[in-house]
Amino acid sequence: MFPLLKTGGLADVAGALPLALQQAGADVRVLLPGFAPVLADLEHAVLVADVVSPWGSTSHLRFGRLRSSGLPAYVLDAPHYYQREGSPYEDAKRRAHADNHRRFALLGWVGAKLSHGLDKTWQPNIVHSHDWHAALTPAYASFAGAAGAAPVQVYTIHNLAYQGLFSRAQFVELGLPAKAFAIQGLEFHDQMSFMKAGLFYADHLTTVSPSYAQEIQTPEQGCGLDGLLRERSACLTGILNGVDETVWDPAQDPAIVATYHAQRPQGKTRCKAALQARMGLAVQPNALLFGIVSRLTEQKGLQLVLSAVDDLLAWGGQLVVLGSGDPALEQAWRQLAIDHPGAVAVHVGYDEDLAHQVFAGTDVTLVPSRFEPCGLTQMYGLKYGSLPLVHRVGGLADTVEDCSLENLDSGRANGFVFHPFQVNALRRAIERAFALYKRSAQWRAVRSGAMRQPLGWEAAASQYMALYRSLLAK
Repeated sequence: MFPLLKTGGLADVAGALPLALQQAGADVRVLLPGFAPVLADLEHAVLVADVVSPWGSTSHLRFGRLRSSGLPAYVLDAPHYYQREGSPYEDAKRRAHADNHRRFALLGWVGAKLSHGLDKTWQPNIVHSHDWHAALTPAYASFAGAAGAAPVQVYTIHNLAYQGLFSRAQFVELGLPAKAFAIQGLEFHDQMSFMKAGLFYADHLTTVSPSYAQEIQTPEQGCGLDGLLRERSACLTGILNGVDETVWDPAQDPAIVATYHAQRPQGKTRCKAALQARMGLAVQPNALLFGIVSRLTEQKGLQLVLSAVDDLLAWGGQLVVLGSGDPALEQAWRQLAIDHPGAVAVHVGYDEDLAHQVFAGTDVTLVPSRFEPCGLTQMYGLKYGSLPLVHRVGGLADTVEDCSLENLDSGRANGFVFHPFQVNALRRAIERAFALYKRSAQWRAVRSGAMRQPLGWEAAASQYMALYRSLLAK
């Protein structure tokens, strides 16, 4: 949950959506694993219960309020699972923790317990679980066998490609009945899929953009679960994520050297010069500056950029890259920066302030993903006047309109879109960016329109609230 702990966009959603739902009138409480930053942020904590997992470990469920957001929160105080060096999923040597199945099954187990009255002072109507990490919640809840009306279980897919796959042998530790390990359950090619548990047992499914809701029902993007998703299509809704505008707003961003907004964009020029200087690029105000803020993985389509970068540089462009991931891709980007000093700059790792500075200082945000459930990066680019250049897929297709003549004429244009997923299509989109940049008045008009788009969480929260009400009415 941003700003406490972040490995990707899921943390941004977890930090912003509950607050937006609260503002829309919901009585929201979040349930989080007790990672060190989360426990340190929890104020006025009281013990709700000591919980013994199906495999025999004891943890303490505490309830309090998060200092950073004011949100009421249940936190699983289990140091033996969550107080470790490394990331939430890997040790310091980037090896997945051998007991990840237990660490995240515990989250689902306690979520189901809260569904069925573990906290005697508060009973939810809706339990909303996110991604594979919490996907066992509806499975545990469905086998709880508790008396009385159970809350509605909603499950959101953030990225179908990350399914939480574990060995068949580990299933027996989790305390689910044997019949749950079946095609109509968690079994997936003789493995156990946490994601499939959420898809099968939840009352309703959502995902993070309307286009992605359609794409995951196809063999090309269904990751082997498209058949199940087609079966459940009547219970599947695509709701586009939003941007936390208290964090991502160039008019009041403390991380950038000069603030600005659509009506007064002059500060962006200073941000560009500062970024070029910080990253060791030639400080050239008229160079078209491209930025990548991304996990460096095959999904993100960065191999296409590597194939097209010579043209980008030959046409006078510059490139800033911020991210980490696949070691081979990290090395490829490092080598590119060595080969093109002053034109390409690479920072391997993640730096939240630098991410803000990249969006503020660049002219174009590159998001050439092979697939993209929603994508927040292109929305950050829009907010900061760094026009997104994207592959037409998932949430990228739902948020970016190409600078074609008809879109420029109608005022819909806000970026550059390519399809199919091929290097020549990407090159043509890069060419269109350079062509528009030469037409400075048109560029400024498109940038101004992009920055004025409503991208906050209000629309998504309203759609979730309507969905919750309709499910409760049934």
